[in-house]
Amino acid sequence: MAGTAARKIAVLGSNSFSGSDFVDLLLEDERNTILGVSRSPEKSELFLPYLRHKSGRYRFEQADFNRDMDRLLTTLDDFAPDYIVNFAAQSEVAPSWEHPDHWFETNTVALARLINHIKARPNLKRYVHISSPEVYGPCEGTVLEDAPYNPSTPYAASKAAADLLLLAFSKNFPFPLVTVRATNVYGAHQQLFKIIPRSAINIKLGKKIELHGGGVAVKSYIHIRDVSRGELAAMERGRVGEIYHFSPDRGYEVREVVSEIAQQMGFTLPEVSVNVAERLGQDKAYVIDSTKARTELGWAPIVSLQEGLRGVIEWVDRFWTQIQREPLDYVHKA
Repeated sequence: MAGTAARKIAVLGSNSFSGSDFVDLLLEDERNTILGVSRSPEKSELFLPYLRHKSGRYRFEQADFNRDMDRLLTTLDDFAPDYIVNFAAQSEVAPSWEHPDHWFETNTVALARLINHIKARPNLKRYVHISSPEVYGPCEGTVLEDAPYNPSTPYAASKAAADLLLLAFSKNFPFPLVTVRATNVYGAHQQLFKIIPRSAINIKLGKKIELHGGGVAVKSYIHIRDVSRGELAAMERGRVGEIYHFSPDRGYEVREVVSEIAQQMGFTLPEVSVNVAERLGQDKAYVIDSTKARTELGWAPIVSLQEGLRGVIEWVDRFWTQIQREPLDYVHKA
């Protein structure tokens, strides 16, 4: 990598699937000293790939956005990061219908306190915010970064509100905002209830995989390491005030992905799956365009779907004993 200057990076939501992979990538560069912050205690290597480094350049702080904001802000002041990358959010779509207030408390209200505190810090080179394509809602065709917001779930509405709030601060203060939106991330160490790890787990357990709406919805699955590489490029080289999309070269129907997992594990799709009703608020298939990231940041995805799914299956096999002791369904935390 170009340059040798040391740099301090705060990763908020470091225990999340995306945040933990980003920390893992950062620790491969000896220039980086990292502060990780999450509301839950650190988990095991089943979910946190960065633990393999056993590095003194990483420090973890447990802090809840809604309950410990004063302490979190003091911690950030003391650390004085050059960069802040924020993955912290209530991120599930379907459960957001049950407790929409929880999603807004974390994704919008708590964020407002954070941003108001750091909005004019002279040492802060970039604040990278992890947004979501869900803010666009149901779309047709290819979606560019300037597409209008049209959220169709409480989760999406809370993220759209957060993005608009950040935009207001970036227009009125020297706030170095860079926003990124990635499509359907997957990979080893993902939450077990997600469709890709859940498929591999169910096949090993002999349980049927439920395909909502028959699995015909088209998703733009992209490997987590490709997204982490893009987020790092946005942190280092992204233009302040800009939004960058990270998406694969093509989309796949959910049932195609499950079929590939089944084949790699020695089964056929009919043997391992059953069709069920579609979920509320499921968006139509659309593709977000990542030309800007590819052109300005020199980014492109490099992990094929087949290779990425093979990595998930190998991870499930490696941690199978521990996985069997874990809850396999989503558990909401307020």
